[in-house]
Amino acid sequence: MKKIIALTLVSFTAFGCAEMTSVLNEVNNSTGTSSLTNSEVISGLKEALTIGTNNSTALTSRLDGFYKNPEIFIPFPAEAIKVKEKVEAIGMKKQVDEFVLTLNRAAETASKEAAPIFIDAIKNMSIADGFAILRGNNNAATQYLIEKTSASLKIKFNPIVKNAISTVEVTKYWNPIISAYNKIPFTEKQNPDLEDYVTTKAMDGLFLMIQKEEANIRLNPAARVTDILKKVFGS
Repeated sequence: MKKIIALTLVSFTAFGCAEMTSVLNEVNNSTGTSSLTNSEVISGLKEALTIGTNNSTALTSRLDGFYKNPEIFIPFPAEAIKVKEKVEAIGMKKQVDEFVLTLNRAAETASKEAAPIFIDAIKNMSIADGFAILRGNNNAATQYLIEKTSASLKIKFNPIVKNAISTVEVTKYWNPIISAYNKIPFTEKQNPDLEDYVTTKAMDGLFLMIQKEEANIRLNPAARVTDILKKVFGS
């Protein structure tokens, strides 16, 4: 099973017709079947990644998709942890909790717009690195997406997060916190980039969910919800 899945991946990003044919022959020989075609293998991987990204964004964009998921929950910025400790000590724990909630709400709001970005990345993936994916493990395709698309995704995602931050009024809760902290004598002034922080955390959370979906489709027959997935990943 692992071999057919790994070999399936390389067909999506195969680096030449001869190599692609060779890989496909190895796939079919290893499973005793000649029923898989190049286009079916490619379609299977594209569909797996599309379903994985759609499922992931659906999970993260719903209410409490980040806030009540301990795997991707966005905490108070670590670089400003002194701010949290100081303002809680002067009676502002409620404001801190509300601020953290709005961070997660911003990520949830931004995730609503993420699916098309990931789908576009899938459609435009280069075929040059296919052999690297061939020998990869159950998150090889996700790691490939992280490596090849993170920079451009961040550029596209940042304004979405900026708008989301405005929508859920993150700064309404942050500004009193940071103002109170910066008024405390002998403290080093703090003001982390909240847009960058939420963008990075939101992307990390989405990639983690995509990774889980990828592994599920690879290993769990019940997750192969279309005929092409059953044929390609179940061979």
